[in-house]
Amino acid sequence: MKFKKAVLAIALGTLALGSAAASAATVKVGALFPFSGGLALLGQESFRGVELAVNEVNAAGGINGDKIELVKADAVDPNQAVSGAKRLVSDGVVAVFGSYASGLSYAASPVTELAGIPYFELGATAHKVTTRGYQYLFRSNPNTAKYGVAVVDALHGLIAPGMGLDAKDIRIGIIHEDGPYGTDVAATEKKRAAELGYKVVETLSYSAKSVDLSSLILRLKGAKANVVLQTSYQNDTILYFRQAKDANFHPKVVIGAGGGYSLMDTAKAVGADINGVFDLDFPQASINPKGAPGLEKFLAEYKAAYKGAPQSGHSLANYVGAKAFLDILAQAKSFDKDKIRAAVLAYKKPAGESANGWGFDFAQDGQNEASDFYVMQWQNGELVTIEPKNLAQGTPEFKK
Repeated sequence: MKFKKAVLAIALGTLALGSAAASAATVKVGALFPFSGGLALLGQESFRGVELAVNEVNAAGGINGDKIELVKADAVDPNQAVSGAKRLVSDGVVAVFGSYASGLSYAASPVTELAGIPYFELGATAHKVTTRGYQYLFRSNPNTAKYGVAVVDALHGLIAPGMGLDAKDIRIGIIHEDGPYGTDVAATEKKRAAELGYKVVETLSYSAKSVDLSSLILRLKGAKANVVLQTSYQNDTILYFRQAKDANFHPKVVIGAGGGYSLMDTAKAVGADINGVFDLDFPQASINPKGAPGLEKFLAEYKAAYKGAPQSGHSLANYVGAKAFLDILAQAKSFDKDKIRAAVLAYKKPAGESANGWGFDFAQDGQNEASDFYVMQWQNGELVTIEPKNLAQGTPEFKK
């Protein structure tokens, strides 16, 4: 009899353990980024932000008790982004995080939309990503419709007055990589400059893979451009500075629209010529933590995981966006696509309550309208945030 009771106790105990294991489910979430190729540096940096956010949520018990398993897919180019998205869908992910580059996001998101899988964009900026009428594509970061305006407004309201430049004396040269990111930013820069009465003397595009920008620089020099607005990745940013120096072309003002302009590796490659250059981009780690609760925790977790400081603001932006979307998934209490959409549209968070200062307020097209670009300047080899003032850690330095 005692033997039967013991067997029964073991059986019940095994059943209980099995039930507990069954209740602690694992949910798969895709991570589609360029982990190799020319965009790998910022692709990997972006993924790190997602990884840290997922680790935090898992440590706190997961999404309503379900632990998250990140499934990675490499996307070197748009074709690979499509195949990667298809593989993630077939692998049973409930959502996809991506993807840093606009061309990758634009190519991959139709796959997930058709499959009814929510796509959470955390870094691609091209305006057209969210203008296709998709119901399950959502973006946490600001887009290029705001980007070009922000660049020219920084010139108009801060940089030109600080340098003693009169609008009538400013001759703007706009140069940009020819993908969706560069093309969209340049178009809005040109439009905003015209609205404010500035003269744009050149608008020139080039391939981000170009190995020679000398003819473009000679055109800028010939047009007497004294303000250059560049939208670029890392290699073409470095190439511009090297060949501008070789051509003895020294505009009074250079303003970058993120990309390569935010990277410490770019500053190291360019050297002293980077000092004084302005940059508009996602919030960097160089912001006042008093206006960004959670920033210090992020930085500590990043250092512990990756043995150094963030290489750009992309990891922070992806971390903030991923945390918001993971919170939304928990609030939806379901992985049903329509319940997730309803939870996204209902999600509100004022500015100043996230680790980079962004708020959250999603429009019907899935765009977060409460995120923004910040103004920075390279000073003594460091990228210093100078606006908005409540998050600034320095003041602009003007050369007159």
